[in-house]
Amino acid sequence: MREGRRLSFATGYRLQAKGSMRGSTLLDAVVGTALMLVVFVGIVGAFRLAIMAVSNNKARAGAIALANERLEYIRSLSYNAIGTAGGIPSGAIAQSEIVTLNDVAYTRRTFVSYEDDPNDGLGGADTNGVTADYKAAKASVSWESRDGTHTLTLVSRISPPGIETNVPGGTLLFDVVNASIDPVANAEIRIVNDTISPMIDMTTYTDYDGTASVIGAPAGSDYEITVTKSGYSTTQTYGANATNTNPIPAHLGVAESQTTAATFAIDVLSSKTVETYTPVTRATSTDPFANDSRIASSTNIIVSTGDAHLTGTVGSYPAYGALISTAVSTTSLAQWHALSWSADEPVGTDVTFRIYDVTGTSLIPDAQIPGNSAGLTSSPVDLQNVATTTYLSLTVHATLTSNDANVTPAIDSWSVSNDSGPVPLSNLSFSLTGAKTIGTTAGGALIYKYDNQALSSGATGAVTINNLEWDAYTIAVPASTGYDVSSACGSQPEALAPGTSQTTRLFLSPHTTNSLLVDVKNGAGVVIPNASVRLYRTGYDTMRSSDGCGSAFFSGLSAGTVGGGNPYSIDVQASGYQAYTSAEVNVSGTSRLSIILNN
Repeated sequence: MREGRRLSFATGYRLQAKGSMRGSTLLDAVVGTALMLVVFVGIVGAFRLAIMAVSNNKARAGAIALANERLEYIRSLSYNAIGTAGGIPSGAIAQSEIVTLNDVAYTRRTFVSYEDDPNDGLGGADTNGVTADYKAAKASVSWESRDGTHTLTLVSRISPPGIETNVPGGTLLFDVVNASIDPVANAEIRIVNDTISPMIDMTTYTDYDGTASVIGAPAGSDYEITVTKSGYSTTQTYGANATNTNPIPAHLGVAESQTTAATFAIDVLSSKTVETYTPVTRATSTDPFANDSRIASSTNIIVSTGDAHLTGTVGSYPAYGALISTAVSTTSLAQWHALSWSADEPVGTDVTFRIYDVTGTSLIPDAQIPGNSAGLTSSPVDLQNVATTTYLSLTVHATLTSNDANVTPAIDSWSVSNDSGPVPLSNLSFSLTGAKTIGTTAGGALIYKYDNQALSSGATGAVTINNLEWDAYTIAVPASTGYDVSSACGSQPEALAPGTSQTTRLFLSPHTTNSLLVDVKNGAGVVIPNASVRLYRTGYDTMRSSDGCGSAFFSGLSAGTVGGGNPYSIDVQASGYQAYTSAEVNVSGTSRLSIILNN
């Protein structure tokens, strides 16, 4: 029996140990696999980097060979033959070509230029008067790899044989600056002239100081210059044609042994978003008590003969009655404006109003409607401080009391006014015109550098115009849309700074034949809201307040101009500013006037 027990115990122990070993083996396998995976991923990554390094080194070696090949070829040429096709100096070498070597496609670019050696003075200070001291040849080779574009550049100096001599032609000298008149380095300057032979089509770049010079440019006119940089605006010279008879700036000319200097301005591009809306409008919800359709609930109240009063008859009127209106709401609520009412309150009677939320159970705080909790007894009541984010709908509660059973107070009507809007206006056509010009027509009309007449606000009432250069832009809405701009944030024209994103909001009203949009600003160009703007002449006298955009709009006017002997007069006043008055305001069609008030 004892032997049997020992055998049984030993056998059970062995089974338990075997199960434990199985568990440990599984855990070891999982950990081991994870470690192998980490190691394997590291090896693959290192192997990939090694392959990439070998590939790049091989491609770089090919680029060095191609650049050296080009420079050796240039050195084999006579001094006068060193130049590029379409370049200055001119020659037979291609400015750009695709070369395949060891299954790698390279772009090889060659640039040759005359250089002025500073050792004998630069430009007009050159001691011997020769600025074309030597030629510089630059061979750049670019190729694509998995990690991007690579470029290798080699430069060589080639001196003339014997004593340096002047080369035919003149010098083009460029300065490229930004909107702040700071130099722009590495700006691309393309020079084209197809009126001389051989024709010129070359590209050079500005140095750290924003300058570039081309020595030895053949004498002639019509040098077309285009200046730009990645992410920057583009500026250029213009040729005269049937439309642009007086281009500014015109193509450049080069005179023999003379320097033609020109300054060009470019800067980081910007964007402008234009949003179009119908204007904020005043709406009034009124209950004339023709029936009880606008009463949600009442106690001891009856509606009859166009008013609401206590139930009963003379001698039996109750002492108390109350009514609650249906909810007052509007779409696109901008601001609550006022509660007003008309009531009959005989001696010994009283009518009191309170304003609640849409449920009729939460009283609007006194901080937003002073005296609301105690009851409102004087009409009208200002509601402009009621938070529209919290209270999109309101209910009107009225309490009627009488100390005499023979008389009853009565409410003839009540109304709640509010401002609603703006509502996005979709697919509105408009034009955008900058202030920069590039010349004039034969009749003297200005030709604008940016003038897009075919823009639309799209289905959402908003559109973004990208790649705009810094300028002052004016938005105009054609009469064919059926709308006039009645307010603009910001006011037009509006300056757009370099490298910025600007949003302009336009508010549109129904078009009339003659209208006047007045913008009121201070000397710093900041709009002035709540300015008093009076427009008047014989038979017309209207006052408006400038809105939050500083705009005051007058529509449905009769035409009146100084030339016609019937202009309008305008008076503008604002707290803290000197008043402005003019008796020479022209109104003809869709007109605009910008008023500056001084402190």
